[in-house]
Amino acid sequence: MLLDRSNAAVMTRYVSSRDNLRILMNLMRESSKSIQIEAFHVFKLFAANQKKPPDIIGILVANRSKLLRLLSDLKIDKEDEQFEADKAQVMKEIAALEPRE
Repeated sequence: MLLDRSNAAVMTRYVSSRDNLRILMNLMRESSKSIQIEAFHVFKLFAANQKKPPDIIGILVANRSKLLRLLSDLKIDKEDEQFEADKAQVMKEIAALEPRE
């Protein structure tokens, strides 16, 4: 729903929210694999946002090592090349982040 073009403004506002980012980061730590996977699919929108607000970047940078470890451990039951490609791209984006002033 967030990816629908008609919802672009809503998606931009959503991925600019520190609270939304924190919720998704916590959901990715859930014991339920399906919750982790669904949370990842929304979390990747934060990582892919080319106009990340400084506070979002700050949270991602401050939690970089934990996020990279969590993402590297995130697996799905069946082989899914798109999922693995998305995960690799998100990890690359997080690893490359530089704190902004």
